[in-house]
Amino acid sequence: MLSQFSDLDSDQLISIIPAEGDDKEFDDIDEMELPILPLRNMVLFPGVVLPITVGRKKSVKLVKKAYKDNKTIGVITQRNSNSDDPSLEELYKYGTVAKILKVLVLPDGNTTIIIQGKKKIEAVETIQKDPYLTAKVRMVHEDKLIESEEETSAVINSLKEAAYKILELNPDIPQEASGALDNISSLGFLLNFLCSNINAEVKEKQGLLEINNVHEKVKTLLEYMYREIKILEIKQEIHSKVSSDIDQQQRDYFLRQQMKVLQDELGGEGPQQEIESLRKRAAKKDWHEQVAKHFDKELDKLGRLNPSSAEYPIALNYCEFMLDLPWNEFTEDDLDLKKAQKILDKDHYGLDKVKKRIIEYLAVLKLKQDMKAPILCLYGPPGVGKTSLGKSVAKALGRKYVRMSLGGLKDESEIRGHRKTYIGAMAGRIMQSIKKAGTSNPVFILDEIDKIGADFRGDPSSAFLEVLDPEQNDSFLDNYLEVEYDLSKVMFIATANSLETIQPALRDRMEIIEINGYTLEEKTEIAKKHLLPKQKKEHGLKSGDFSLDAKGIKTVIEGYTRESGVRNLERKLGAVSRSIATHIAMEDEYKKRLSSNDVEEILGVAHFDKDKYQDNEHAGVVTGLAWTQVGGEILFIESSLSKGKGRITLSGQLGDVMKESATTALSYLRSQAKSLGIDYNIFENYDLHVHVPAGAVPKDGPSAGITMLTAMASIYTQRKVKQKLAMTGEITLRGTVLPVGGIKEKLLAAKRAGIKEIIFSDQNKKDVNEIEEQYLKGLTLHFVKNAEEVLEIALLNTKVKNAIQFELPKKEK
Repeated sequence: MLSQFSDLDSDQLISIIPAEGDDKEFDDIDEMELPILPLRNMVLFPGVVLPITVGRKKSVKLVKKAYKDNKTIGVITQRNSNSDDPSLEELYKYGTVAKILKVLVLPDGNTTIIIQGKKKIEAVETIQKDPYLTAKVRMVHEDKLIESEEETSAVINSLKEAAYKILELNPDIPQEASGALDNISSLGFLLNFLCSNINAEVKEKQGLLEINNVHEKVKTLLEYMYREIKILEIKQEIHSKVSSDIDQQQRDYFLRQQMKVLQDELGGEGPQQEIESLRKRAAKKDWHEQVAKHFDKELDKLGRLNPSSAEYPIALNYCEFMLDLPWNEFTEDDLDLKKAQKILDKDHYGLDKVKKRIIEYLAVLKLKQDMKAPILCLYGPPGVGKTSLGKSVAKALGRKYVRMSLGGLKDESEIRGHRKTYIGAMAGRIMQSIKKAGTSNPVFILDEIDKIGADFRGDPSSAFLEVLDPEQNDSFLDNYLEVEYDLSKVMFIATANSLETIQPALRDRMEIIEINGYTLEEKTEIAKKHLLPKQKKEHGLKSGDFSLDAKGIKTVIEGYTRESGVRNLERKLGAVSRSIATHIAMEDEYKKRLSSNDVEEILGVAHFDKDKYQDNEHAGVVTGLAWTQVGGEILFIESSLSKGKGRITLSGQLGDVMKESATTALSYLRSQAKSLGIDYNIFENYDLHVHVPAGAVPKDGPSAGITMLTAMASIYTQRKVKQKLAMTGEITLRGTVLPVGGIKEKLLAAKRAGIKEIIFSDQNKKDVNEIEEQYLKGLTLHFVKNAEEVLEIALLNTKVKNAIQFELPKKEK
């Protein structure tokens, strides 16, 4: 209290504290326009005089102008003291109209003014902001003071008695302030004077200013004054307790003793305060009774530990971790389905099947708020947008986004956590991620779930069986946490490149959504709408610095990338952007509209040649289709004959399944030699060599059966294979063509390579029917049931140039 006068001598103090007297100047005014001086960290009350240092340019202009005119200004405290140019909305609603008594320009250049509050005002609206804030204000007429002279006298005595007590306990306030209080006889002025000088927060003083009722203001003011008296008494008691221990040669000891006494007075030792703080936080938690009992037990155990012991920080960290978890704290879902659809369409081109599933989930959630979240697994080749799709789902739902990479994860405790008894124990990454999200229903991305490993420390994929089971994960138990946690509201989205490496039981718990590769048209749209703008931004380029038309983008796609996704495409567009950025940085002239030739000049010679896949001038060379983890691929089955004893050689690092396919195809061909016009003696007198190029790459799978059959039939008959034809399917000894998987990826691979016709098993027709029409455009599909149909479609009646003239032994008569 009265702290602002603690540096003044008695003469200055008397000049600052005004004599009593009612100022009637503003009584008959209801509204007026005033320049507004914002105050930081102080509140001006009517009748009270305040010295204020003015530093802001607008404030200096305001003071100079007002001092020349009628010296009247509005003074209002600002809510945020950090704002240098506050608007009327950033000020409190109520303030005080004031008169400038004196303006002092100090030697250091600062301006100090002495102002006296006159009457309370309410800010109504802004009139102007420059050159300083001017507002329309309304005069606030406070309630009449207490009418009874006896009651008024009693209130004055109570207030003065409390003020004298504060003066007595605080040696920093000059004693002349006591004489100033003696001279105040008006209750209204005494109230405002004490409110202005009480040791309280700005917010509390502003609250006193806004109170109109005299009884309420007196009651609140006395509460603040008694609080200050209590604090001053405690300080004095602390000072008296430690003064006997003062040793001038041991200053540090004195400080420790003072801190210790302070903690004693505040209710216990430092650790006890920490425990009480944790207990208060726990009282606000919305957790189950079982969890609350467990926490209280752990907290009581913490209270019994010595703060110096090694167990104390471990127990403290555990309690804090429990409190940091968002027990039953959820973000509210945005269930506007049309808005969600727009977000998904904006962030990702295509992927209609996935988007449809997300919208279905939102629709059900809108109708049934307590539904358990599904476990989705986005399965497809790299670069098709599986991980980024998770971000879009979180944005569409309005939920927090959490991502956990599982590639190379081998330790089960990474999922379930360590037991508390271990040194360095911590919760599993699932619970740590939930804590980081701050909500119990985030969108949780489990990236690369197919690349989880296993070693002597356990099997993490088995640990996920509980996490990813909607029937179990409402009571997930982390070894470190030791109590069950509900994960059923978390929307888990896993991503994988291959399903073969995922444990069958784990795969069964997830809803598999296949994301296939993109067509040329889709890649072009993605490049135009997403990749190219992103690369321009990342390389410091503006949208108008260069443009690349659809033909140029097509050149990049076909000549420099061969993938299901768009990752390499983005890298190549980044290379184009860097080339343009170099020209701009070096201030060289360059073409802003890039053509296909310009792209080739920047990126160099094309890496891939589409035309090389269309040759059919050699017998025994057939194009097959294969599925890989990076999408569909075309492969060639090559065969050749040489004079020998009927041996068969297989090369190209083939797996067991492909070797069996080759053996089966040859056996079928030998059985059908007569119908195909093949002299049976050829099998006995010529060696067959079947090769799949790229011998350094392991190959296996059941997709090459009919391809090998066609290659063998072509080499034995020397007939041409149909141009721009590819095939996939397995064959049996009876000649039945069996279905295979990865149909869409294979279709896209065929389109990328310029294939026009494809042979499938008749049983794959259902898979083709699920594929969008746009993927099938420009392709002729043949669905066959047996090998005869395959050879009828694939082999032409024309023989290849320089066909082999088989030399066979003469038949005996």
